[in-house]
Amino acid sequence: MALAALADFLRRMRLDFFLTPTIQRTRVLGCNTSSITFSGDVPKVSNSDTEDALQQASRTLHNKQPVAFPTETVYGLGALALDPSAASRIFSTKGRPPDNPLIVHVSSHTMLRRLLPTTYTIPPIYEILMKHFWPGALTLLFPTDPSLVPSIITANQPTVAVRMPSHPVARALISIADAPIAAPSANSSGKPSPTRAEHVLRDLDGKIQLILDGGACGVGLESTVVDGLNEDGNLRVLRPGGVTVEDLERVLRVELGENGPIPRVLVHKRDYKDEAMEQTPTTPGMKYKHYSPTVPVILACTVSPPPHGTEPTTVQSFLDDVKHRQTSNGGSLKIGILATSDSGLAAQLSAVEGIEWTHYSLGPVADPSIAAQRLFDGLLTLDQAGVDLIVAEEVREEREGLAFMNRLRKAAGDSVWLRM
Repeated sequence: MALAALADFLRRMRLDFFLTPTIQRTRVLGCNTSSITFSGDVPKVSNSDTEDALQQASRTLHNKQPVAFPTETVYGLGALALDPSAASRIFSTKGRPPDNPLIVHVSSHTMLRRLLPTTYTIPPIYEILMKHFWPGALTLLFPTDPSLVPSIITANQPTVAVRMPSHPVARALISIADAPIAAPSANSSGKPSPTRAEHVLRDLDGKIQLILDGGACGVGLESTVVDGLNEDGNLRVLRPGGVTVEDLERVLRVELGENGPIPRVLVHKRDYKDEAMEQTPTTPGMKYKHYSPTVPVILACTVSPPPHGTEPTTVQSFLDDVKHRQTSNGGSLKIGILATSDSGLAAQLSAVEGIEWTHYSLGPVADPSIAAQRLFDGLLTLDQAGVDLIVAEEVREEREGLAFMNRLRKAAGDSVWLRM
């Protein structure tokens, strides 16, 4: 009997468990984001292919399989947050450490309430933040009820991190699945976060069943994580991200300026330290190295002062050292430059001969939101181009530049202070 006929016979006789399973490529289903609108919390999808893609993704989630989907920040690898066995597949797929908690995504305030202890009252400061930044790139820490939220989500911490994404595909998927979805970035643990469907496919092809392609992510960096559960009433930014510190401070001034004291917005490692929390983090991105491509990344500091006792070096001396180290490995030297379009450093580097340069622009220095949006794509693009190392220039830690530098420092294996 021919193999095809034998396979068909076994399936008809319900004996197909004898068949050797075949490895299938991950499917990528396109979604027309403009076809998705919301009437209150209910999505309406006018495009039949997009509707079908969302329904397939929902069924995959309820079959306890993870799905990659776009958010406004980065692509997420989602699974049912309230099902421990489904959520565990996120960790096994990414190779994620079990003590690294997950962010839970909801599509409505009603769904948020389903996650929280029944006796918990959302504080006024959170109501203000949700009013201005939900849906959006802001994650808030809430008290958790272990009988509702599995410990695998919170890493046994007393809080759960929650946000409501603004990307229409993400929010529609959560609503159609009618379940909170836990979703870290859709990449192998430690690599740069994906901002395009092709980034996810390149990394996780064959490891997941389905990717929803909603185009490039608009923000490009993960959400801002805020802890407002402190007794002093201040807000602590545990991870800077798509909502800037300046945005938070502006909203607080507008809403509370005439009604009492305004909480301070404190940034972890800039305004305060908490070593205990770094060892047992309440939110992702605090303990482990992240965002690193396969080639080395050197952070070129041209704005911040060097540490005490460190003398800045010239561009030529820096490159002589790089060439010396690379020459010992043999072959010509290819360097990727990740810098703003009006960077004086990029111009000086490119003027040095004997090196093959590959540029990736981060946009004008005056607009750090473009640098933030392009950072991960730049790291992945230069990595894919086959460079030997990447030189990434720092930006000022203002507005989106704060989150940009938070990610770049974690991606870089080394730093150098250059005299311009």
